[in-house]
Amino acid sequence: MKIDFIKTIIAIALSGLVAYGLFTFNTSPNKDLLTFGSLIFLITTLTFTIGVSFNLPRTTSLIRTVSVIFFIIALLVNIAFSFIDFKEATYIIVNGILFLIYGLISYSIGKAKQ
Repeated sequence: MKIDFIKTIIAIALSGLVAYGLFTFNTSPNKDLLTFGSLIFLITTLTFTIGVSFNLPRTTSLIRTVSVIFFIIALLVNIAFSFIDFKEATYIIVNGILFLIYGLISYSIGKAKQ
């Protein structure tokens, strides 16, 4: 695994701006949870999309594809949560399950040496 620091910094900055945008649109009392949760999820997926490459080109392309899909899903879910009033448990469960599924798929792709 090779990390490109410039692209990683760009991914972190872009995720921070998106999380700030979600913070400004949200009017519920859970806006801090939404901001922090979306920031962590978006940083992780966007970093693996543009800032990380692996030894095998196929592994890199598969993980990038999965990361883009989960970035879009996380963005849509967090946008939906920013416009509705939600309970903390609901947000943590939904984003936790999505994040764990993303981690499992990425780990499985990384372990398959093809």
